[in-house]
Amino acid sequence: MTLRAAPALLAAAVLLTSCAGPSPSSGRTAAPPPAGGTAASTAAPAPADPGGRWLGGDADHVWNGGGATGAAAGEKSAASTTSAGGGVAAAAPAPGVAPDVALSRGANPGVPGDVIAPPTRSGPGLRAGSVDDNAAFADYLKYRDEFRRLGITVHDVDVSVRHVVTVVDDAGKPLLGATVTAGDQQVRTGSDGRALLFGDVRGASVRWGAASADADFAQDGGREHRIALPVHRSAERAKLDVLFLIDTTGSMGDEIGRLKDSVRSVAERISTLPANADLRLGMTLYRDRGDLFVTRTFDFTSSVDVFKTALAEVQAAGGGDTPEDLDAGLHQAVTAPSWRGDDTVKLVFLVADAPPHLDYQDGADYAADVRVAARRGIKIMPIASSGLDDQGEYIFRQLAQITMGRFTFLTYGADGVSPGDHTDHHVSDYAVLALDDLVVRLVSDELRPLSDGGQ
Repeated sequence: MTLRAAPALLAAAVLLTSCAGPSPSSGRTAAPPPAGGTAASTAAPAPADPGGRWLGGDADHVWNGGGATGAAAGEKSAASTTSAGGGVAAAAPAPGVAPDVALSRGANPGVPGDVIAPPTRSGPGLRAGSVDDNAAFADYLKYRDEFRRLGITVHDVDVSVRHVVTVVDDAGKPLLGATVTAGDQQVRTGSDGRALLFGDVRGASVRWGAASADADFAQDGGREHRIALPVHRSAERAKLDVLFLIDTTGSMGDEIGRLKDSVRSVAERISTLPANADLRLGMTLYRDRGDLFVTRTFDFTSSVDVFKTALAEVQAAGGGDTPEDLDAGLHQAVTAPSWRGDDTVKLVFLVADAPPHLDYQDGADYAADVRVAARRGIKIMPIASSGLDDQGEYIFRQLAQITMGRFTFLTYGADGVSPGDHTDHHVSDYAVLALDDLVVRLVSDELRPLSDGGQ
């Protein structure tokens, strides 16, 4: 995949990290003990472990399959190793090669709202549009019908009958992390208190903490259901876990540097958002079978410095055909990191330009793992880079719609290369922003309902 979307992702990452406050690594050091004595009892305590480490082993096991030899071993950077405290990331894989692939409609520039002003840029940056298929659900169902006529293989989930359940407290404020159960479906509400159920659902049970209620959908006479629980939402600081799920096959090579540069911009701006969220950042990298690795996950850290150190070591390599093992990457992203509990806003930003390998019969299945994500309250925000084909667009939009995320896509000029306001994806009525602006907006929108009067 191409990594043109990466800069914005990094920007989003940095932006998000600023929400977490100062990096633990930048805190004060304890004063030295008095001469000939022990440290004074008033010495500053050691900073808390910010977390953040490659899961699955040390540097050799993470990046070189447990002991590569010859050229492969020589590719490993000797500059970094994983520390028990997560302060320095493991060395990354060495570069390689991989490929690319594309549809049509127009843009409606300009977007309302309170996007924080970006820092001054020396040149044009990446631009992107975004659509919410749940907000324009009738149009989305029409798109699905048209896609099916193309005969392209996907693992479909029937969403044609959709129930929107909104759970609020006794003051009418949305409840994050409420469990909604109907038959074999179980989902958790997002920060706006909403969750989706699909199919012929006659009712649901709702639970938040010790409070619970049953809802009879037949009495509502529709598919929009509002359920109030006799609880009062606390005004604690919002918790935010953001994971970047990135295709790191060879075609992303040139763009990884831009992705790294963008992190700083996004982090600085997220720190200015009204919601002073308790932020953690993590990432899952994926490639394809036969490459140096298929998936690698850097667990959540509250330190932007630790995250940036790990990201700085990441390089693109491998690939070779258009699809990549996104199924394995998504499964790892949903199940491996140390996601926090139901009181946390959980976001996955998927950056890729290729669909998954649907010909792999013995691995994970995105259609199953997207339901796991919904059950755990994880919202998926795909960012389609250049070359994403019809199959990839459909699958990315599935991931977003089922988890109540938004489908985001890079836009280009008339030459199809330079930033602009055009896309070949099957979308309309979308606004275009600089990619890092858009990522900040998406994060801000998720945090806004948790502010003191958020409805």
